[in-house]
Formats: sequence, structure tokens, C-alpha cells
Amino acid sequence: MKRFRFTVVSALLPLVACALVFVPSCAREQQASSPKPKVIVIGFDGMDPRLCKRLMDAGQLPNLDRMRQAGGFKPLGTTIPPQSPVAWASFITGANPGVHGIFDFIHRDPTKQCAPYYAAAETTEGEGGWEVGEHKIPLTFWPFNHEPPKTLLRRGGTPFWDYLDNAGVPVWIYDIPANYPPSPSKHGHVHCLAGMGVPDLLGGYGTYQFFSEDTLVSKSEGGGLRTPLVFSGDRATIRLVGPENTVLQHPTATHVELEVFRHPTDAAARIDWQGRTVVLNEGEWSDWQRVEFEMEMPQFLPNRSVPGICRFYLQEVRPNFRLYVTPINIDPTDPAGQKISEPKDFVTEIAEELGPFPTAGFQEDHKALSNRVFDDAEYKRQADYVLTERLSLHDFAFDRYDDGLLFFYFSSTDVQAHMFWWDSDEKHPVRSAEDAKKYNQVIIDLYRQMDGVVGEIVDRYGDDATILVMSDHGFCNFRRQFNVNTWLRENGYVKPDDCRSLINPARRPLVDWRQTRAYGFGLNGLYINLQGREKFGIVAEADRDTLLDEISDKLLAVRDPVDGQPVVATVYRSDEVYSGPLASTAPDLIIGYHRGYRASWSTTLGNVSKSVLSDNKSAWSADHCIAAEQVPGVIFSNKPIRKLDPSLIDVAPTILESLGVAPPSSMEGRSLFSSDAEASAKY
Repeated sequence: MKRFRFTVVSALLPLVACALVFVPSCAREQQASSPKPKVIVIGFDGMDPRLCKRLMDAGQLPNLDRMRQAGGFKPLGTTIPPQSPVAWASFITGANPGVHGIFDFIHRDPTKQCAPYYAAAETTEGEGGWEVGEHKIPLTFWPFNHEPPKTLLRRGGTPFWDYLDNAGVPVWIYDIPANYPPSPSKHGHVHCLAGMGVPDLLGGYGTYQFFSEDTLVSKSEGGGLRTPLVFSGDRATIRLVGPENTVLQHPTATHVELEVFRHPTDAAARIDWQGRTVVLNEGEWSDWQRVEFEMEMPQFLPNRSVPGICRFYLQEVRPNFRLYVTPINIDPTDPAGQKISEPKDFVTEIAEELGPFPTAGFQEDHKALSNRVFDDAEYKRQADYVLTERLSLHDFAFDRYDDGLLFFYFSSTDVQAHMFWWDSDEKHPVRSAEDAKKYNQVIIDLYRQMDGVVGEIVDRYGDDATILVMSDHGFCNFRRQFNVNTWLRENGYVKPDDCRSLINPARRPLVDWRQTRAYGFGLNGLYINLQGREKFGIVAEADRDTLLDEISDKLLAVRDPVDGQPVVATVYRSDEVYSGPLASTAPDLIIGYHRGYRASWSTTLGNVSKSVLSDNKSAWSADHCIAAEQVPGVIFSNKPIRKLDPSLIDVAPTILESLGVAPPSSMEGRSLFSSDAEASAKY
């Protein structure tokens, strides 16, 4: 068109008239035909850069290696501490934990002096009620303006997808951690299925139920309920425990009765309940089955039922009948008021296509292995079912994806690693050397399978999409455990000298807060018993810094009496590593352990064991809750990664820029595809 610019105006008039009609039409056709930007992010929880590199060098991860050869692979700096809810929250916000306020799986309420709660979500009680006999009817049953009981997302900060939502970019998110209940979509462009943090129907994070003839008394064991089963002839009745009926003044658990019929000669059994029947052979799993728990209401109101889904596993028929029932999941076809997706009906849309599928945040039942309900092979089989269902969801996600962002999360690379990872010749906590190698191979095979998933995505989209493969942290053996509170007691910071717990009345004597200056809680946190903050605080603010320095120096000097190895690699001061509106709620110190060490099981909920250091004797034999520098995650891309030392907080701004949305100033990270010099000039 430039060559006509200086011709006679009258000669141009017909051309201008045509242009007014033709040019907009061309623009519309060009706009319609030009592809919209696509960003695909695959989150492999716990995928380790060391193992990835070793397997790529051996030619066992060819698809990830293609990315590496093109400049698209680096270790990815993780959060302090490297725990999944902390790390994924930093990925979501593009900021450090001082912005989103999640510092551990477990936080404590200082106003109640060490009362524990799950860090990422909180369930509030309803306000008010009307007592009718044995019932307490929440006022929300009536036309009063009172708040109903509800679960709140505790993660602060702004999720990066809000900026995409504002810009009209479609967002599809599947099973992301640290987003339950799912944050709302203001403009309706976000579809999200919540992941880690979604409870089971009993309100926990995975409570199996196990019935067997050799169980003498009912008991609750961490992560499960173990119940006796008694046959009369070949018939037995069992009670499947359900959610509490909170309408009662004194809430009690609901239950469903199941009739179990053992075949008189064959290794098989039939289970009947609520007009439903399942027949299983020994060693067989059922499909997902619906159970309905009736909630008793006053006579003038109809009873209501809460549906859930579970699977049955007939472990053994004779000589000892054993029946395992998965944690009862929220039914995705009928969530019964539980919001586990955004929009609320997104989960039911998925269920219409896939049928019943697990919704609880933790789906691999590692507790059943730790409590020896499962053996290694049985746990592996159950974990394989989880992965198969996740792959079905993966196919659903990609079949409906056109453009914008698609994030998909795999838990298998983390939870299976906790149970099967063992990459040394050191003595394994619970397995023989031969079995340790055998089951470590499970992790290698899993990485190879996930490499195949990545290959299919790359082959399908090629250069038409920006593809990122990431993890939140790496992995290492968990050989020895360190009890923080026992160490604090032995060094005079926890009193009395024979204290056995901070909060558990069954482990007396309890702590004396009037003499206690510091305490450990959660997986990495250490708190000062500070005046004005803790309910029974005794340490003056003027003495805080001196005490923190003293404790830090002593922790760094700790040596394992078995081999003289240092236990603690780094002690982080929260006021030095966190910034933001929620930084003041963090633990005062974050303990970063050396590889092979971790906080003891009893430390996490404030118990005090006999020994400072002891062997880890759990099937949970690998971990990552150590010094952040020792367990980075991974980042792969189908584009060259130019940032020198990428970290988790860099992924969100990379996603935004790749979709044409400017990252906000509140995000601390920078694009992976810009050099440090370019990023400095831009920001």
C-alpha cells in the first residue's frame, strides 16, 4: 500500500473504498485462522533432578532428554521449607511463603498455645443454633442471616490464574495442591479441580477401614480404623463409619451396615448393603461403590443422607478373613454441598464422562502400608490404580483443551517415592537389601512411564504450545530422625526435664509453658515462646534475637553419635528469608536437615521422645523436608531456559508472559525464557 501513498487523491478514492471493505475482512480472517496461545504445565510432584539426569544419561527418558538437548532443562529452586503445600502455594502466587502464609503442613494457633491445624484450609463452625431435644439445628436451616459452617482456603496472595481470568484467557487446572476449597473465578474463565487438601468424607486426609478376624478390639491407628470381624456361620455384619452428624448437640458418627457372606468352600465373598451387592474373589478389588449415610433430623424435618464412594479389597478369605475399605471419598457425582471444583459443577461434568473417581487429596494409601495392612505388593497395586485413574483424567483434560492454560498434576512421583525410594546401599528401614533395590526400581519404571506421557504431549502439540514439566522439590533417603523437642529439653529450652508432650494429655507430664523458652512443631518449624504472641509466652522481645542465634548455633553443631555426621545443614531465620504481609505468622526458625535426616514423627505434633536421634523404622523411607538447597525440583521446557538459577516463583510469570498477560509487580519471579540481564532491564 505504501507505493500508492503519493498518487493523485482522486485516483485513490476507489481503492480506499475497496480497502474499507476488504481490509477489515482480511483482518477478521487472519485473526480467526491464527492459533491462540497455549501453555501446558505438567506437575510431577517430587520429581528429582539427580535421578532425571542419571536416567537421561542412560537413555531411559528420551522425551525429557529431547528437551534437555534443546536447552530446556534445569534444577528448579524450591521453597524454604521444601514441603508440597508450601512449594505449590509459591508456584501459585509467584511469591515467597511470607505472601501466601503457608510455612508447613501443620501450623499452630499461638493464642491457644500450640493448637495444631492444617495449614492450607480451615473449617469454621456455624454461628448460632436452635436446640430441639437431642438436636441442635443450625440457624442456616431457617431464614436468619447467620454464617453456616464452611471450609476456608487459608492460602493468601493472588493465584496467577486470576490475571488470566481477568484477561479472558481460558484456564484448566486439574488436581492442583494448596487450592482447596478452589478459589472463585470472577469472570468464569477458570475451571479447577482441587487436589491435595481435599478431605475424605470423615473430614480427614485418608482414613481407611480394615475388618479382620484376628483383630481383637477396635482401634484408631494413624490414618485408619481397625475393627474386629466375627462370623456366625459364614455371615458377618460390619459397620462402615461415616461422617459425623453435626446437627446433634453432641455430634456422633453415622454408619452403614454391611452384610458379609463368606463362600462356604471357595475363596470368595459377597457384600450387601442398601440394595447393592458386590461379589469378590480373594485378592480382588471392587470398582468404586456408592454408600449413603443417613443424618437423623427432628421429626418435623425429613432425614437427609450424605453420599460417598469407596472401594473394597478382599485380602483374604481363610483362615483369617480380611477386608479393606478405602477412605470414603466425596462422591463426584453428588458432592453434597462440598465445593471441590470451580465452578461447583465442574466435578460432576467430569464424573458424567469418567464415572465415579477419587476426589480425596491423598489417594495413594501409604498409611495402609505403614500400618502393615498392606504389604509392598498390595500398596504398589493400589497406587497403580490411582495412577490409572489419573491417566484417565489426563485424557479427559486434553480431549477438551483448545487454548489458554492447562495444568495437570501427578501425585504418583511423590507418594510412591516416599514408600519405595532407596538409592543407596545403606540399610533400609524395613526392607532387605534385595527388596530395597527391587522396589526402588518401581520409581525408575514410574519415571519412564511419565516420560512417555510427556512424549505424547510434545508429539501432539509440537511447537504450537509452550510446554513446561516441573516438580516442587526432589527426594532423598530418610534414614535417621531428629526429635527437636527432645533436643530442646536436653538443652534446657523445654521444661520440665521429664516433659513428654506439648499438647497430648495421654503423654504426661506435659510441658510447663511458664518455664519453656522454645518448642518445635510441624516438620521444620521451631518457635520462640514469645511474650505478647504466645498465650503463655515468657521470652521478652528484647531477648528474641540472642535466643535465636544461640539455638541456631547449637543446632548446626549437632552430630549423629552413630557416625559423627552433621544432622542440620542450615537454620533459616524466618525474618531473613520471608517477606510479605503474612511473614509474621511463620515459625521463628526453619530447620534444614542434611540428606538422610528429617524431623522425627513425634516432633510434628509436639511430642517428646526418649532419644534425640533414632532410626526411622517406617515404610515411609524417603522424604524431602530438609534443607531446600539439597532437594531442588526440576523444570523442563520445549523452549530454551535462559534464566540462570530458576526457582518455583519464576514459573507463574513465565505462564503469564507466554499467554500475553503482563505479570503483576507483586510477583517476585521472572520469566524462565529471559536472561537475568533482560529481566533486570524489563522489570
